[in-house]
Amino acid sequence: MAAAATSTESRAPAPATSSYICSRCWGGGGHLSPSPENPGQAASSSMDTRRPPRGMSTKDENKAVALAKALFSVNGMTYSPCAGVIEEAVNRLPGIRHAVVDFLNYRAQVLYNPGFVDEETIRQTIEHVGFQATLINVDKNERSSADQVCKIHINGMTCTSCSSTIESTLQAIPGVQKAQVALATEEAEVHHNPMTVSYNQLLQAIEDAGFEAILISTGDDSISKIELKVDRLDTDNHTVRMIKKSLQSLPGVQEIVIHPELNKVSISYIPDMTGPRIFISVIESTGSSKAMLYPKAKGGGREARRQEEVDQYCRFFLWSLVFTVPVFLTSMVLMYIPGIKHVLDIKVVNMLSVGILLRWELSTPVQFIIGRRFYTGAYKSLRHGSANMDVLIVLGTNAAYFYSVYSLLRAAYSKDFKGTDFFETSSMLISFILLGKYLEVLAKRKTSDAIAKLMDLTPETAILLALDDQGNAMSEQEIDSRLIQKNDTIKIIPGAKVAADGYVLWGESHVNESMITGEAQQVGKRKGDVVIGGTVNENGVLYIQATRVGSESALSQIVRLVESAQMAKAPVQKFADSISKYFVPIVIMLSFSTWFAWFLAGKLHSYPKSWIPSSMSRFELALQFGISVMVIACPCALGLATPTAVMVGTGVGASQGVLIKGGQALESAHKVNCIIFDKTGTLTAGKPVVVNTQIFNNMAPGEFYVLIAATEVNSEHPLAKAIVEHAKGFMEDKENPAWPEARDFISITGHGVKAIVENKEIIVGNKSLMLDQSIAIPLEAEDMLARAEGNAQTGILVSIDGEVAGVVTISDPLKPGAKEVISILKSMKIRSILVTGDNWGTAKAIAEEVGIETVIAEAKPEDKAQKVRDLQASAYIVAMVGDGINDSPALVAADVGMAIGAGTDIAIEAADIVLMKNNLEDVITAIDLSRKTFSRIRLNYFWALGYNILGIPVAAGVLFPLTGFRLPPWIAGAAMAASSVSVVCSSLLLKNYRRPWKLDNLEIHGIRIE
Repeated sequence: MAAAATSTESRAPAPATSSYICSRCWGGGGHLSPSPENPGQAASSSMDTRRPPRGMSTKDENKAVALAKALFSVNGMTYSPCAGVIEEAVNRLPGIRHAVVDFLNYRAQVLYNPGFVDEETIRQTIEHVGFQATLINVDKNERSSADQVCKIHINGMTCTSCSSTIESTLQAIPGVQKAQVALATEEAEVHHNPMTVSYNQLLQAIEDAGFEAILISTGDDSISKIELKVDRLDTDNHTVRMIKKSLQSLPGVQEIVIHPELNKVSISYIPDMTGPRIFISVIESTGSSKAMLYPKAKGGGREARRQEEVDQYCRFFLWSLVFTVPVFLTSMVLMYIPGIKHVLDIKVVNMLSVGILLRWELSTPVQFIIGRRFYTGAYKSLRHGSANMDVLIVLGTNAAYFYSVYSLLRAAYSKDFKGTDFFETSSMLISFILLGKYLEVLAKRKTSDAIAKLMDLTPETAILLALDDQGNAMSEQEIDSRLIQKNDTIKIIPGAKVAADGYVLWGESHVNESMITGEAQQVGKRKGDVVIGGTVNENGVLYIQATRVGSESALSQIVRLVESAQMAKAPVQKFADSISKYFVPIVIMLSFSTWFAWFLAGKLHSYPKSWIPSSMSRFELALQFGISVMVIACPCALGLATPTAVMVGTGVGASQGVLIKGGQALESAHKVNCIIFDKTGTLTAGKPVVVNTQIFNNMAPGEFYVLIAATEVNSEHPLAKAIVEHAKGFMEDKENPAWPEARDFISITGHGVKAIVENKEIIVGNKSLMLDQSIAIPLEAEDMLARAEGNAQTGILVSIDGEVAGVVTISDPLKPGAKEVISILKSMKIRSILVTGDNWGTAKAIAEEVGIETVIAEAKPEDKAQKVRDLQASAYIVAMVGDGINDSPALVAADVGMAIGAGTDIAIEAADIVLMKNNLEDVITAIDLSRKTFSRIRLNYFWALGYNILGIPVAAGVLFPLTGFRLPPWIAGAAMAASSVSVVCSSLLLKNYRRPWKLDNLEIHGIRIE
């Protein structure tokens, strides 16, 4: 492995996932006295629990350790401060990374080092501070390989109270590790152990909670699924059995589900092993059926469900208008037209008039047939001990309807009764609420446009080539793109979309990748270059070999990441969740109190009789105020304030090549005030090249480079690759050079490499490596190293048989616009720091060139992570920008980890934000987008809270004594419906996001190597 001559650029392999972090990163702080009663308090009182326990050496301390996660059910918490007590107690234990207690769901989640504390000790610690704790599960690697992710569509949710109820229900099921329910997308994502609980049990639990559950997907993301339409399944059971048996015999087939009534066969399979054309061939080989792809719904299942929901609310609203408009006319308009008024006032029985009877007949279908969904929702909510929006609607409309029925009956049995009915109130309330829900689902549908657009990028058809044994094309066939299998050869004509991920076999062209990566410039493609499915071929013809199809494609991964991001709740969402739990009961009490206060004031004659409308009594006036309070309150707006903004924000980011992994990353990014940049591949282009060579003996350059290339070819480090690439120029076969064998190869992390090549000891590395090996460094080599550092270049020393034989100088040029980006960050009041494993001279030269004042050089990966924690301890909100490989520990430790230049490798686990392009400007775009999104969330909350804070008092009649202004219930209902729609529309305005204008004016300089 190559190393800089005066560099300690770390080349240690990074941890594979974010589950591995530096063992110095223990949670908790402070000191703990010994207590025989508490097993967790056996540590010495003088021991700082941020340090590892005694017996752990400094060497061990620097090693990465695998953490485990334990989830406890905690009973006995009565107030939110109880959560803080438990967190403080658990965080004091040695080996605790962090502990989080969810007061609302009575859960405690602990991330810990199993080498120093176990789950039983944690449980006893919780019980010692006065609470009952039960271990739910222990997860050794965040999620075991046996776990599955089940995605479920849920119908019937109206507010955050519903989503919280479903989350609590799912979390209580043994075998469920994590459950997230998103109100805005109406979907649930459940991590569960299929050996303990099946997806059918999850669906049943949601159904039992009073909601409709539809399975979207289950199992591993690497499993693809295809649906085929097969003739005669509905009439021939023998055919069904034969097809199922034939398909089950194929390697790679995971699951087969046959729906005879639909003539449909659903097959889950591993795309590396088999594919849809094989399934069609096998089915047709049975001789009894013809198979083809099942017609797909536009935009996929999610879009079809959204459209169905929109159509359903539209139908309900139109039917309600059919009955409500006549009710409104007979009570508000026609009564003022003399001839019609006479007809409406005709008495049927005693004081019962034609008008009130007609309004009763018309409003009853609206109340109980069209409004049935509200009764169903309210019943299911109350059955599980919670109250949602449906409860308020049912109480408000029932109060108006049944009082009106009471007035109707009194009029029918009394000869002198004079009362007012409110049938128009109940029917108009339901109509306006349905209109509001229709507009809301219409607007919510637009919040997921980003996913729909991504899914539409896949071309409908592709041109499949049949090749002979020599690789020559024999025939072409146009097929549905869903039939593409791994290793197929596909022809891409000019103007067509690339049908699958793969690499170019032959042909040259330019490809527009902006729809995937956000990169505006066209990218040249030639033999061996990678292409991404969904991008557009601009001019030449390309012949590609498909390498990733179905669920493995980059496009599918991006869609899954965006969907997952839209599922993940931002911490600020807890605010709305906590309010929604008490919102409806408080509103019901306020409504009853309003009615009672006005009724009592009327009975006591506390206000003049002139305040009472001529058509009402004191009781009816009080009832109107109470109903208005009931129906104007809107918890839905609060529940939609955060998720709709996060959905639009993450979608906009994805369209610009900035993939934000959920609300947590968005919320943290908008607070960032310090960014740590790695050097190689982040501030620099990451493509080092050899720019100078000085040989101190009489060895020929070709022989010199053959020896060091034979050593460095065993390394994956960028500097090593630069040397090997340069050495190819001295070989006859530059494409496939044959290097001499390197024996006894040793990589010295952060220093360099050594090996025996052609019986010569070759050492390639930095100055400290040479000194460690007791190799003298000549003055001319020292001078060349100094000049390299001054030019922001890296010098590498080469020793042959114990003597320095030469110095290789490598340059990694700055990325275009790096200096301007750092300048813009300063104007945004964000501090920039350079942390690199390279030598001090090179690091300072690079920092000076881009305008960074703080430099940390010769840092290993764990040192970078420690620097992040040091800055966090100084009250900085830290973002780490790196390449996602050697920077994994720092990316995990940072408040926001940004992996830059990911390209199609978007599944970098350590990163919170993945920047698909290799442009530093996207760092600014990510932070600016997060700030704009959270400004929108704050505006949404301001509106939702302000609406309720102002609307409820007005509906209660606060302004009535002074101004005579009274809010009728039907207008209050319309205002309630409008509040939800306005919040969603406010979030939709984020779709107009444009990156900062300073970036548009950024002068991008070409990369120049001197």
